Amino acid sequence: MTKTFMGVRLKTLREQQGLTQAALAASLKISPSYLNQIENDQRPLTVPVLLRLQATHGIDLQLFSDDESARRLSELRTVFSDHPDANLVPLAEAKVVASQLPSVTKVLLHLHKRSRASEERLSSIAADADGDRMASDRASPLQPYEEVREFFYARHHHMAVLDERAEQLYEAVTGDSRAAIGASELLGCLRTRLVEQHGVEVRETVASRTSDQALRSYDAGARTIFLATDLDPGQQAFQLGVQLAFLETGPLIDSFTTADAFTTSQARSLARLGFANHFAGALVLPNRLFQDAAEALRYDIELLSDRFGVSFETIGHRLSTMRHTPGRGIPFFFVRVDRAGNVSKRQSTGDFHFSRHGGTCPLWNVYEAFSHPGQILTQLSSMPDGRTYLWIARTVEHRRGGYGAPKRIFAVALGCDARYADRLVYAKGLNLVDPDAATPIGAGCKVCDRTDCAQRAFPPLGRTLQIDENQRGFAPYASSM
Repeated sequence: MTKTFMGVRLKTLREQQGLTQAALAASLKISPSYLNQIENDQRPLTVPVLLRLQATHGIDLQLFSDDESARRLSELRTVFSDHPDANLVPLAEAKVVASQLPSVTKVLLHLHKRSRASEERLSSIAADADGDRMASDRASPLQPYEEVREFFYARHHHMAVLDERAEQLYEAVTGDSRAAIGASELLGCLRTRLVEQHGVEVRETVASRTSDQALRSYDAGARTIFLATDLDPGQQAFQLGVQLAFLETGPLIDSFTTADAFTTSQARSLARLGFANHFAGALVLPNRLFQDAAEALRYDIELLSDRFGVSFETIGHRLSTMRHTPGRGIPFFFVRVDRAGNVSKRQSTGDFHFSRHGGTCPLWNVYEAFSHPGQILTQLSSMPDGRTYLWIARTVEHRRGGYGAPKRIFAVALGCDARYADRLVYAKGLNLVDPDAATPIGAGCKVCDRTDCAQRAFPPLGRTLQIDENQRGFAPYASSM
């Protein structure tokens, strides 16, 4: 953690807990005058004080992290770019709001989301003014899967309770939470747990030629789980973990899905499955055990895949969703795209800003991965806000069924802030010192300030593009000569 001034945030937390400066200072073992200086940004909030704050008051340190502030800043810049005068709010002022006023930031983001939703409804109504469909029959612009995705993204996938429950179950079925076992051995342990604790039998069913057959189905009446035979042991263990999540933490998951963030029953059902999937991932790759292995192997995804018997994609997914012990672990971001640029997965425990306006950056190495199937590509990239990231990208293939069955190819990318790069094996051979060594990318053309980019497809939102008839212009209208 860098030297950070977060006095307003600390004062807000103190007032929310109904404490005086003297009372909080005593609990943190500092003088009231020192606390007063911190609250007035005359002194930085140091790591020792933060750790005492967590120990004595149970405060989540993520509230004070640089990553969290940077993430809010990137989202605020999207809001401000929608204003007719995109330069109205200077970057320095936006940084103050993002770092010092998280509640104000949250309200601004919520109002912006509502404003855009209203604009989309009005545009849709205007486009359908002939009355073929009533406006009241229209679906919300925010689809159920989008509601769920935003819910998990906003919480960094830090499902602490589920992580802890999954670790406890791992220890219960294996007898040792400190030793990694292979996927086949874990699968046997989970089968035994289902039979002995729940009277549930596991059977396999032959996959058809098509890829639309369910990976797992549960017959509650017959107390039987059916798994597709074309799943490898790691995939089977994960699917049994999902079923165990429903059987052993069902009431807890149901309590999570009553959140006001879900406006439809479909969104709640999707969220319920999302919580169960998170539990299963934490069961197959338990937090402390997996984090220790990742650190020891310098986050080599292929070696981790061999050790735990799961896929490259599963390792990347778990790294971007796991809960870290304070001071340990690396905040990762994970994304999965297809050739058309559709983003089907995006997770983040850090501050990377995924575009909400459609489209991503063609200079990002996740798209280059399709030209090098099966190879791991590395990239140092810099965002318009000056932050630099290390990205690892590779293609993955999903195929089910026999001859002639369709296969799906995706590119997955795992990234982290460049300040953690030296802890990853993938930094070998990269120039981490020269700022010009990083490839300039953006979150998407509509929210990217790089007007001189040769790959630009759209002008930035809220900006007027200056057209010179003697120059090439931006991509859609560029000269081919």
